[in-house]
Amino acid sequence: MPTISFIKGEEGRETTELVTKLNTWDKDRRFVVSRVLKPKKDSVQLSFLEGDEFEYFYFVTNTEMASEKVVIAYEKRGNAEYFIKEAKYDMAVGHLLLQSFWANEAIFQLIMLAYNLFLLFKMDFSKGAEYRQQIKTFRLKYIFLAGKIIRTARSVVMKLSKKYPYQEIYAKSLS
Repeated sequence: MPTISFIKGEEGRETTELVTKLNTWDKDRRFVVSRVLKPKKDSVQLSFLEGDEFEYFYFVTNTEMASEKVVIAYEKRGNAEYFIKEAKYDMAVGHLLLQSFWANEAIFQLIMLAYNLFLLFKMDFSKGAEYRQQIKTFRLKYIFLAGKIIRTARSVVMKLSKKYPYQEIYAKSLS
């Protein structure tokens, strides 16, 4: 069995490549394999499989770029596709049904502005798991919540339940 040697790259990433042809293919394809060491909390204490401490990513490509550059390019493309999917489904960009092209364009631009402002807000006030959540989840946790509005002579105060688990982030974002 041949040994596969990985080349160390950026951010703890290691890459290798191989060229192979499957039975149903008419020509060889280039496979780029990337692996990243799993965080300690995700690692299995004992493992019977070699290499279980790594998370693997596979890319099939026809480019001539170095394997590290292929991984970086495809990761960027995946991120862009994720943002497009989130805008389409969570911001309803795919459902612009006005008769005028210019009206649709104006609404699209406003929706994209709101989406970009949301992403900026998320970068500033979210951490860890909150940063990775989608807009629908964010709305459920921080916008659609039960509270009581109290008006006094000088101010308006929104009271939340003492058991509301995200009070720290909510208070930080409002200050």
